[in-house]
Amino acid sequence: MRKIAIILLIVTLSSPAAAAEATQLKEADIRSQIIGKTIYLAAPMGGEFPLNYHPSGEVDGSGKALGLGKFIQPTDKGRWWIQSDKLCQQFKVWYDGSPMCFDLTETGEGKVKWVRDNGETGTARIGN
Repeated sequence: MRKIAIILLIVTLSSPAAAAEATQLKEADIRSQIIGKTIYLAAPMGGEFPLNYHPSGEVDGSGKALGLGKFIQPTDKGRWWIQSDKLCQQFKVWYDGSPMCFDLTETGEGKVKWVRDNGETGTARIGN
């Protein structure tokens, strides 16, 4: 029975329908689906962390709703850019001002999975 379940899982994941569900975003997709919108990162302990990607090249975010002000500066600003089909960003204070880039994969209507260049992963929803 277990072998059948594994085979069904492999067939399902390799089917065209499964491939259509997850699409890697390219530069044009990032510009049309992310830029000018608020992206809500799913927080590990619940809630969402909003990041605003402005067409001007600025990105800002606020962790106030999650109560992050107790641990870090609750808001920060920085800049974003696209490099090799990856969304990159650098904040002034957060992450010690280090630049980082993300592969973005569309996982459903208004939803993405992100993989940071250091291997960390997460999910987010795309707002307006």
